[in-house]
Amino acid sequence: MSASEELEGLAVKFAQEAIELEKKGSRRLAAQKYQRALEVLLKLCALYPTAAQNRVYMEHAEAYRRRIQELQTQAAEPDHPSEGRDPSKPAGFDQWVLTEKPDISWDDIAGLERPKRAIEESIIFPVRRPDLFPLGWPRGILFFGPPGCGKTLLAAAIASEVKGVFFCADAASLMSKWLGESERNVSQLFVKAREVSDNGQPAIVFLDEVDSLMGVRGEEVGGEVRVRNQFLKEMDGILDKKKTYHVYLIGATNKPWVLDEPFIRRFQKRIYVPLPDVKARMDMFSIYAENLRFNDNVDLPELARMTEGYSGGDIRDLFQSTHLKVVRSFFQHGKVADPNALPDPITMEDFQTILTERRPSVSQGILKRYHDWDESFKAS
Repeated sequence: MSASEELEGLAVKFAQEAIELEKKGSRRLAAQKYQRALEVLLKLCALYPTAAQNRVYMEHAEAYRRRIQELQTQAAEPDHPSEGRDPSKPAGFDQWVLTEKPDISWDDIAGLERPKRAIEESIIFPVRRPDLFPLGWPRGILFFGPPGCGKTLLAAAIASEVKGVFFCADAASLMSKWLGESERNVSQLFVKAREVSDNGQPAIVFLDEVDSLMGVRGEEVGGEVRVRNQFLKEMDGILDKKKTYHVYLIGATNKPWVLDEPFIRRFQKRIYVPLPDVKARMDMFSIYAENLRFNDNVDLPELARMTEGYSGGDIRDLFQSTHLKVVRSFFQHGKVADPNALPDPITMEDFQTILTERRPSVSQGILKRYHDWDESFKAS
């Protein structure tokens, strides 16, 4: 696969994740994924300026840009339109607050028992009975692992399961070209989180792609250094065991090895989110197959064996591509004219055909790197 094909596949992956999150009601997380897809398409056009597909890429990029604006506008609308923005807060301040509750629960996430347990021990139990934690509780959690394994879905599920205020931020929403604005954004984010906690609700701050904010770089400009220092200061503040407020920081990254060690230490729980095992893959099959029709010869246990090494995103793409294969055949044979006609049930052969064309997106080399980092820094 060429570099351009890999980038195109990455853009498609981000867009598909955005669509799924949007269906679940998580507009802010969906907007972030659309932003990733847009950035990849723009990079494609910059790297291959004479490519014939550039017009299509730019059309998609513009569509994603419009959708991002729509989602951000919807999410920013106040419950009472007559109420204006609080003049004491900077413009755009509420962009981080996830006002909608995503329609995602623990049951929608197959496997991942270790990350779920970490969330229970660090957030759910202390919120319910803080008196049982005389030594305090972890307030910094890092989820790391291959892409497409559920880190963002975990964050969305927390927003649904925990009756608190969920803040969602990344480098794009925090960094600014104006001097002093980026570290002010970081400070204001945590100020708002502490205000929420002071009012009796848990506040969860989710940082997606946290390596882009806390990673080690060969060269850093002054603004990046100040932002990193501001993060260290804020993290030290929420980790103070003498304070009993419920402010939590959850970071997600596909590249934990680029994180600077001072930040690693401040994530008291560092949880590997691995590729799904056989049981988790079977659970995913149940979720993705809910609205599909299967032939009797489909052997899901055998399919689970054949998909060893596939990420959750790979498995979703496998089911989607297999279904599209059947639908394509339905259209090609002209059956669509009959309003009562349906595509043929998916067969095991359909899955096997697609599997010959779709390999796992995570290599053994990168898996070893995750394993080695987990052995060095694990804190579950």
